[in-house]
Amino acid sequence: PAVACFSDFTEMMRALGYPRLISMENFHTPNFMLVSEVLLWLVKRYEPQADIPPDVETEQDRVFFIKAVAQFMATKAHIKLNTKKLYQADGYAVKELLKITSVLYGAMNTKGVEHADLSEEDSSKFKFDLGSKIADLKAARQLASEITSKGATLYDLLGKEVELREARTESIARPLEINEAEKMMKVAIDCVLEEVQKTKDMLNNVALDEANLEAKIEKRKLELERSQKRLQTLQSVRPAFMDEYEKIEEQLQKQYSIYLEKFRNLTYMEQLLDDHRRTEQEMFE
Repeated sequence: PAVACFSDFTEMMRALGYPRLISMENFHTPNFMLVSEVLLWLVKRYEPQADIPPDVETEQDRVFFIKAVAQFMATKAHIKLNTKKLYQADGYAVKELLKITSVLYGAMNTKGVEHADLSEEDSSKFKFDLGSKIADLKAARQLASEITSKGATLYDLLGKEVELREARTESIARPLEINEAEKMMKVAIDCVLEEVQKTKDMLNNVALDEANLEAKIEKRKLELERSQKRLQTLQSVRPAFMDEYEKIEEQLQKQYSIYLEKFRNLTYMEQLLDDHRRTEQEMFE
């Protein structure tokens, strides 16, 4: 069953257009980089606009990546993934990946694309772009609401055009009074001159501000030098609890190794138990 499961997975990935070839040897040992690459590719194929952080360098980044993918698939595609098996990145992870590829492969067949008739060139051109369709639908709804509101506003403005036309015609027909225009020009000139004077005053104060800033910068430099010297002094002093901390950290690494070994053994025994129960069920049937 494991070989058939892996064979289905590779065939579906090839039909969906995955650019690399995947073999069973890739999952004989934990291969988290390949699993993360396949997961990110499947998520992007399901929704190209999905925001999943691709960083998997540290252990914390890998845990966050697996949780983000599982949450995305649970909310968007209603696919429940086993995060522990995905994190193992071995043969057990293939069964979890198969859940996603089965949905995408089924959607491809629903659109009328038969797996037996697909060539490599055709499968590479296939794109399951459901996310973009949803985005286009949201954009269309938003544009429809905006058009409705703009149309209502335009209708209200056109209703006021009769009154505005009379006021506009009256303003244009009114003769221009030279004295009033001269008075307004003088007021405008005075405002401009006042702004020019304010600008000159600000320029005169720039030198004083520059001197104050230089004094502050020098003061900050001295404080920085003192802080750096103090930091070097603190770094050279070894804390009293450092020896105990290192011993506890050593013990933690050992306990973590023991935990990993027991977890893998437990997973293996659960798999054997499932196979045994399946064999008994088949014999019974």
